[in-house]
Amino acid sequence: MLQVAQIRAHKEAYIEALKKRNYDAAPVFENVLQLDETRRSTQTTLDATLAESNKLSKEIGLLFKSGETEKANQAKEKTAGLKETTKNLQEKLNTTVTALTKLLYEIPNIPHNTVVAGTSEEDNEEVFRAIDFPNLEENALPHWELAKKYDLIDFDLGNKITGAGFPVYKGKGARLQRALIAYFLDKNTQAGYTEYQVPLMVNEASGYGTGQLPDKEGQMYHVTEDDLYLIPTSEVPLTNFFRDVMLNENELPQKLTAYTPNFRREAGSYGAHVRGLNRLHQFDKVEIVNVTLPEKSYEVQEEMLSHIKNILKELHLPYRILRLCGGDLTFTSALTYDFEIYSAAQERWLEVSSVSNFETYQANRLKLRYKTNDGNKALAHTLNGSSLALPRIMAGILENYQTPEGIKVPEVLKPYTGFSIID
Repeated sequence: MLQVAQIRAHKEAYIEALKKRNYDAAPVFENVLQLDETRRSTQTTLDATLAESNKLSKEIGLLFKSGETEKANQAKEKTAGLKETTKNLQEKLNTTVTALTKLLYEIPNIPHNTVVAGTSEEDNEEVFRAIDFPNLEENALPHWELAKKYDLIDFDLGNKITGAGFPVYKGKGARLQRALIAYFLDKNTQAGYTEYQVPLMVNEASGYGTGQLPDKEGQMYHVTEDDLYLIPTSEVPLTNFFRDVMLNENELPQKLTAYTPNFRREAGSYGAHVRGLNRLHQFDKVEIVNVTLPEKSYEVQEEMLSHIKNILKELHLPYRILRLCGGDLTFTSALTYDFEIYSAAQERWLEVSSVSNFETYQANRLKLRYKTNDGNKALAHTLNGSSLALPRIMAGILENYQTPEGIKVPEVLKPYTGFSIID
């Protein structure tokens, strides 16, 4: 979340920047600053009252010792009044802090200066394209038909067991899925990311720490009896490793990766654009997370983009990169790039990765700080990216690699699959 001191110092600039998100920050900032002024004045009065009460308490003992009982009793009466005042001030302070924190949680991050205004994905900017379209036969099939033809994924069985959006992978389909996971993790660890296995459920504090709560509460599966949430991405547990942590400057950057299933309630509308693997309630993803120095974070983001570019290049999938406009940015991101691969059979682009820089937005929620070499304390910057989300990569491979003889396996995956064609 935003820092009150930064809102006060850059109020007009922040109001203007948030217009890119179609967010009117002016009245919200006024409320924030008023609440903060109330908080500060209440804290000042409370501190003075406590100091006076402590001073009187010491004086009472001395008065009793010196035999000045009447003065001591008068001081005790005054102390009792100060205790009641202290109680009221503390309640007022707690109420004000709660209201201020709630309000700050509801303000989105400030977009980076390269982000353009916009209202939807239609306004996103294409910044890179690597196209090498395959020469498919005229009767090329979409992946859901290929999955049925070669008995790779059973959507009906998943629907029977759980419901729509929960596919069952089988045979060579399951093996290809496992191969992709291993390949992605190997690429990430070779690039210096430490691999972790993390819980698939998180508590409320973790959801607030990375910004899924309260913004995406309705999109997460909630285990109500235990008040836990199924993770929408491993970004949540990975980044929460550092909640309430003070790092040393020489411990940065921290580079983490994990494979997990992910769970999201939103499945969108019906139609061909969400058929098959295009949009699911449960899907597999390999994630990368970076915690780094503020002055290094945009350099790190470029490194993450290059890393994912290299993976897609090795898979020989046609792709492009979009810089998201203000209206399509996630609530917590300052700058996001989306990777999309081209589905030749569907003749449409499919998002497979988002690489986001949150600057200090998550770190402030998490109280993720580091101690500089000269002894000062500062908030770190956090970043994350999909490396990669599997369903649409799987869809892209099935569709772009189909031939009359069967579906070829990308060369780089053959050591992981143990087969070179699905026939």
